[in-house]
Amino acid sequence: MRKTALNMVHELAKRDERVVYIGSDPGPGTLDEMREEFPDRFFIEGIAEANVIGMAAGLAMEGYVPYVNTIATFLTRRCYEQLAVDLCLHKLPVRLIGNGGGLVYAPLGPTHQAIEDIAIMRALPHMTVIAPADADEMRRMVPQTLDVEGPVYIRLAKGHDDIVSQEEHGNTLGKAIVHKEPGEALIVTTGIMLQRALKAVDQLAAEGIECGLLHCHTVKPLDAETLTHMARRAKVVVTAEEHLTTGGLGGAVLETLSETMPGSMPPIIRKGIPDKFTHHYGSQDLLLEHYGLQGPGLAQTVKDALSK
Repeated sequence: MRKTALNMVHELAKRDERVVYIGSDPGPGTLDEMREEFPDRFFIEGIAEANVIGMAAGLAMEGYVPYVNTIATFLTRRCYEQLAVDLCLHKLPVRLIGNGGGLVYAPLGPTHQAIEDIAIMRALPHMTVIAPADADEMRRMVPQTLDVEGPVYIRLAKGHDDIVSQEEHGNTLGKAIVHKEPGEALIVTTGIMLQRALKAVDQLAAEGIECGLLHCHTVKPLDAETLTHMARRAKVVVTAEEHLTTGGLGGAVLETLSETMPGSMPPIIRKGIPDKFTHHYGSQDLLLEHYGLQGPGLAQTVKDALSK
């Protein structure tokens, strides 16, 4: 997914001379082809994220569209003041590519696990937040960020994730994708949780439980119209995200439905990471299983919710 996102930046640079790439301590060889083709629009600034955001803001004020790439925790936590004041306050067209959203860097512990990035980014005025499910969806989404008004946060997964998105479903920024119409329950996902939720839906169907599936690659702005339409038809809604249950997709769904379905919204169960830093080390998949975020865990959450 990361390689796909960066390759799309190169493709956009070929089409639009406003596109600039700024990296902060990337791996060796990152976007070498773009560096060779567009040396005047390719910058590596080292481990100085706050400075990078200021630099991107200055370039944006001069008419460029900078794409900034670094580890998600460094991009969100370390330079939050600059994101708010330099970018969002001025509504500048800077695109922030956050590597390793969620539990990707599980072996490195809580310092590198971006488990609150969606919450803190969606709290910023004028910030758009997207979390594609796989490399194909990333390929369709990145070009749409070029002309978005204001800054955009693009949450990347680890890569080599199963390809489950389908071009025929469409991919429009701000428009959720209905993978299955709701039955008794509805699962709402973002990012790579789509892969896990699809397995949960299949397991539930095998057990005679019809469960719908709505994928929100865009967390902000959330597609309130489609979400509300789907939620009206379910007895229970489960949100699934590789993120804290505080302030992420689950929070956005609750906020939205409390306004669009006052007094009539179904029970909402937020499935994610508890409100604490993890002390477990291992692979991303092992931690997802620990938190009940793999297919069987999500299926069990739906069954438990329906039983109540």
